[in-house]
Amino acid sequence: MLAWLVLVVMVTGCQSTAESATPPPAGSPARVVSQEAVDERTDKLVIDSPATDGPRSVWVVKPAAWKPGSTGWRALYLLHGCCAGGGWDWLRTGEVARLTASLDAVVIVPEGGSMGWYADWRDGPAWETFHMTEVPRLVEPRYGVGTRRAVAGFSMGGLGAFVYAARHPGVFEAAASFSGVLDTREDVPGYRSFMADNGVDTEDLWGDPSAWPEHNPADLVGRLKGVRLYASSGDGDPGPLDHGDGPVDRTEAAIMRQNLDFARAARKAGVKVTTDFYGNGTHTWPYWLRSFERALPLLLP
Repeated sequence: MLAWLVLVVMVTGCQSTAESATPPPAGSPARVVSQEAVDERTDKLVIDSPATDGPRSVWVVKPAAWKPGSTGWRALYLLHGCCAGGGWDWLRTGEVARLTASLDAVVIVPEGGSMGWYADWRDGPAWETFHMTEVPRLVEPRYGVGTRRAVAGFSMGGLGAFVYAARHPGVFEAAASFSGVLDTREDVPGYRSFMADNGVDTEDLWGDPSAWPEHNPADLVGRLKGVRLYASSGDGDPGPLDHGDGPVDRTEAAIMRQNLDFARAARKAGVKVTTDFYGNGTHTWPYWLRSFERALPLLLP
């Protein structure tokens, strides 16, 4: 049933190195080993990450008013989807930089692995530790981030945004999901098959299905009380941002079912969610960027 979540664009920039160092010895804490200027407002940092056992990229987009030594900025973390590309997918069009230029927020876009799923694996990389411990410790002081944070993601990153907000209470005041994977238990066999097709054993990732609720937004929704939440999804039929007619996007259709599951679970738990279930629309970038723009007033009021 799942044709799944393929994000096809991977773009890398050519930048000059402003800072570099040899990798630290084994057992050392995470540290920034290079920093490069992508453009006037965007930096690319490489972090040697013990949690994920290797160098990992983080892109940082500074607000237009940012200056070295300035402090008190809010942080907006953006999490990417699965299968191809990565964090740079968020930045390649320039829309994120344009839409956030006048806001008082530093945008932090970490690498999450093509099939990382925003978790500390039972047997594998510890992405949650990288994102929730190593990245904030190293990046936030570097750019003068204060205590206020929001998080958003598309597809796999939508799962990450809600899971991190739920599992780390008080860290994020707002979270948004754009065509997010919000109920993995809606089709356990389908996910197991999809993961296996992409070289992932779900036992290594989340463990036995009885443990999946700890990383499933629909099961964690009760922990999201007090967090401003936004969830958007289309129904899979080609819509106004697509080029002409085409077949139903089964990925987005499945995502819509999961978003409806999440919304029902939220109502049952007494958790408020702003939903934008906009009807026709596919699992593609034009809809995620539109949703991002619509969500910004909630993420960064």
